[in-house]
Amino acid sequence: MRSRRLVISVAVIAATIGLGPGMAQAAEPVAPPASASSFDLGKAAAPNFKTFKSPAEKSVRKTLPAAKGKAAAAAGNPDLNMVLTATSTTAHGVKLVTDLISETASLTVTVEWGDGKKDVVAASGAGELAHSHAYAELGEYNIKVTVTDAANGVEVVNELPYGTAGSEFTPVAPTRLLDTRTGLGGPQGAVQPSGTARVKVGGNAGIPAGVTAVVLNVTATDTLASGFVTAFPEDGVRPKTSNVNWDYGQTIPNQVIVPVGKNGYVDLYNGSWGGSAHLIADVTGYFTAKSASGYTPMTPVRFVDTREGLGTSRGQLGGQNTFSTQISGLRGVPQGITAVALNVTVTNPGKYGHLTVFPSGQAAPDTSSLNFGAGQTIANSVIVPVGKDGKISFRNGAYAGTDVVVDVVGYYSLDSKGSFVPIAPVRRLDTREPKDPYHGAIPGGFYLPVTFTPDAVDDGVSGYVLNATVTNTANNGFLSVAPDPNSLEAYRNGTAVPPEAPGSSTLNWLGRGRTVANLVQASAGENGISDFFNQSWEEWATTDLVVDVFGYYETN
Repeated sequence: MRSRRLVISVAVIAATIGLGPGMAQAAEPVAPPASASSFDLGKAAAPNFKTFKSPAEKSVRKTLPAAKGKAAAAAGNPDLNMVLTATSTTAHGVKLVTDLISETASLTVTVEWGDGKKDVVAASGAGELAHSHAYAELGEYNIKVTVTDAANGVEVVNELPYGTAGSEFTPVAPTRLLDTRTGLGGPQGAVQPSGTARVKVGGNAGIPAGVTAVVLNVTATDTLASGFVTAFPEDGVRPKTSNVNWDYGQTIPNQVIVPVGKNGYVDLYNGSWGGSAHLIADVTGYFTAKSASGYTPMTPVRFVDTREGLGTSRGQLGGQNTFSTQISGLRGVPQGITAVALNVTVTNPGKYGHLTVFPSGQAAPDTSSLNFGAGQTIANSVIVPVGKDGKISFRNGAYAGTDVVVDVVGYYSLDSKGSFVPIAPVRRLDTREPKDPYHGAIPGGFYLPVTFTPDAVDDGVSGYVLNATVTNTANNGFLSVAPDPNSLEAYRNGTAVPPEAPGSSTLNWLGRGRTVANLVQASAGENGISDFFNQSWEEWATTDLVVDVFGYYETN
């Protein structure tokens, strides 16, 4: 048994690098350290939660009918009043604090939440009362608090406009917002090292003002040195995380879900020290703080594999050709969804080119979902609207054929309950760091169980928005991510049963010394633990892993 912590062995049988089905055999698990459960999503989200206040000056005081005819000066409890403070606690939840100003008296406090529900409590004078509520639907509500002093014949009312903290998704047909090669959406010219390109989102290309977050496919090309892109809201603090990583000369895409600044912009920072890069940004949807499409995560399910004829005819997708595949109503995906979250992989391409994923029934847009070189195996996360017939389409923009593999990781629909809660990006793990409890490269054929929310079901967390980066790779391989069926306690007491390795890939790499990143929309499962499988063939084919958290989905 290896002495390293947190890594659990699996046996992997792969038909080809990164794309074949895998199976795990039983192996003795290693208990995660106590610090593995210290990550607090609620704490990470708290800085983004809003606070709403209504001062005592906004209260309206009135005399009750029973007290009419009494002299005003003789009325009791003359200073009766309140101050209201409402703070978001979850995507749908709010904590309301009513600070009562009153002489000692028997009071009735009625809270009307604005959604047809109310709470009634008793109080005996001045002091704070705390009330909690969860809204079934995202949106804006008017909270009304009435304090009644029946004995003194007086009543005070204060009202507080409140907006829920979560966001839900509206898909759009893929649209290019930025291309520094042509000057679309900004100045023409490559982004210099430590420079920034600004992307107009709110109020652009049919996207309304006031959006909270956006889904972009960001591509770096004409790269003159290795580097990375960090996406963050305009005028926000640039996080110490990355979204897209590249080597010299690469054209590389990655999908990002990033909050939008107050003025409607997103910044893309070129983290290269030694070379410029052109940046391209395509939008496929946006989030708003009102009821729209929620998200339902899934354990990854393969829907398309051109090598086997799954989801389409067998054989490579020819250059400049298109195929469509059914998504709605298959393999656990219901009818009537608005968009689907995918992991799309191309392998065995004959020439360099790009693949475009778009709703069926429409012309292929002038955008790219992933870019590839001849002979390369590469994956990218894609969120795309689903056509009216429940299908999506794939166009090969190269002049030679390529195989296409598609795994569904979740879907958006009006019936889905997962609301997005962005957080300031947090690095959950970095196996390169000696102080990280997950320290140590992952051997080939091993997996790393990473705890995010041990009480995921009780907390209403259904999934996470992550960026996974492999680096210092020792040989060819691929990474798979899936929810763990074991609890944290099972790992600690030695009763965990190693799960089977997924037959899907999240990101792929070829060769030694690679750095590859991909967005991961990971399901929380039942236990709030996500497994990261290094599905390389040999144990010595190690890789380091970096995982950054950008947000999570929460059900009401």
